[in-house]
Amino acid sequence: MTNQIHARLLIIDFGSQVTQLIARRLRELNVYCEIHPYQNVTEAFLKDFAPKAVILSGGPASVIDEGSPRPPKAVFTLGVPVLGICYGQQVMMQMLGGMVERGHGTAEFGRAYVTQTDARLDLLNGWFLEDKEQVWMSHGDHVSAIAPGFEVYGTSPNAPFAITADTARNFFAVQFHPEVHHTPNGKTLYENFVRLAGFSGDWTMGAYREEAIRKIREQVGDDHVICALSGGVDSSVAAVLIHEAIGDQLTCVFVDHGLLRHNEAEEVVTMFRDHYNLPLIHANESELFLGELDGVSDPETKRKIIGGLFIDVFQKYAAEIEGAKFLAQGTLYPDVIESVSFSGGPSVTIKSHHNVGGLPEKMGLKLVEPLRELFKDEVRALGHELGLPASFIGRHPFPGPGLAIRCPGEITLPKLEILRQADAVYIDQIRRHALYDEIWQAFVAILPVRTVGVMGDGRTYDYACALRAVTSVDGMTADYYPFSHEFLGETATRIINEVEGINRVTYDITSKPPGTIEWE
Repeated sequence: MTNQIHARLLIIDFGSQVTQLIARRLRELNVYCEIHPYQNVTEAFLKDFAPKAVILSGGPASVIDEGSPRPPKAVFTLGVPVLGICYGQQVMMQMLGGMVERGHGTAEFGRAYVTQTDARLDLLNGWFLEDKEQVWMSHGDHVSAIAPGFEVYGTSPNAPFAITADTARNFFAVQFHPEVHHTPNGKTLYENFVRLAGFSGDWTMGAYREEAIRKIREQVGDDHVICALSGGVDSSVAAVLIHEAIGDQLTCVFVDHGLLRHNEAEEVVTMFRDHYNLPLIHANESELFLGELDGVSDPETKRKIIGGLFIDVFQKYAAEIEGAKFLAQGTLYPDVIESVSFSGGPSVTIKSHHNVGGLPEKMGLKLVEPLRELFKDEVRALGHELGLPASFIGRHPFPGPGLAIRCPGEITLPKLEILRQADAVYIDQIRRHALYDEIWQAFVAILPVRTVGVMGDGRTYDYACALRAVTSVDGMTADYYPFSHEFLGETATRIINEVEGINRVTYDITSKPPGTIEWE
């Protein structure tokens, strides 16, 4: 969403998997920013965008290699502050007259400590809480000579130029990643940078709401929109926002694909018809979806099938709605980043999402995606702004493909029913112990294996399941929730006793990365 009202910060993306976290940190500071891949940032683009500051992201390439990514030279003649991060530091040094060399024992990956060498830098105000500050490094190459005009303000054991700056031109460069959780005080650097750049912090969810409504009206005109309503927070906030913009020009279509949680279809239909007064079509298409998924075990194939069927279903109902020319989705920024490179950028695809990767090129409907550039917590803030109940906004995320990606291997009706029951017991346990709001997302995955067990005096040969619960800020990184052994034992006992078909319970303690939150 190009914003013409607020001062804008430009993030030039060189392909780092955590570039979007830079935007996340800046939005916490109420600074409007946009990420654009380096190949799209031309001199003409810079003139039109008119950024108040520029950040150069990290990336997987080596500036030493021929043809490696570069920003336009005009970035350094705009007269605005520039901050280079990791690869961004290296490309800044290389282009402005410094030198970068390959590793040779100086690579750093993971936790490191930076020591301040000069306190006379506004970027570092309040950042060094002790003599050394913990940071997160991820670099093979290193700066071996800084560019003319730059001075050194911080070093680490393998990065002698960990923090450099040319204060006359307001150019700053750091070898580490201040945007990630593992740089605990990284937010302070961004606070200082946007203050130096003169941002007033006037971009809020209230402002986003007004601008999004205006853009929806401009895009849609007098045409009709059908909204892909899943009942989750994302699609629900999108629906309420679009309804506020265009009223009766919106019809919501709730697709029951047979992959929902226990009693979820009834709850969603009742909530939106009775409480929000939104036009809603309940499309019970479970036989269609489960029929097409019969015998399918590959996770990407599952996602593609579900994504394609979603579009088919919407096209079918759109044909029955006069003037329907738009399909609205609750697509979020992390969906876009993980599915394809943002705006054609160089980041690596991790997995496709049903509401991005499954879209055919010619679907017959134009897309309305008002949340496409928001993170999950920003969507919740927008939901509060729109007046949705706090209890609803705080619901854990639920993926569009539903239980299909929590059922590794082939999907069958008996397995889905076992999974629904186990998940209901697990969530009930979490709520009983008042842990629900401490957890970002929790669910059960039914494993594609059977195990031997003993119940009473008899032998069982039933499914194993895995409990998953994570903490996160934005869904891009996550840690497992540290349940007590007492909780896990009690939960396992309840599932095995109350759910016929499961005789073994495990707990997934994998973080993201290296894992993903969902199992498929």
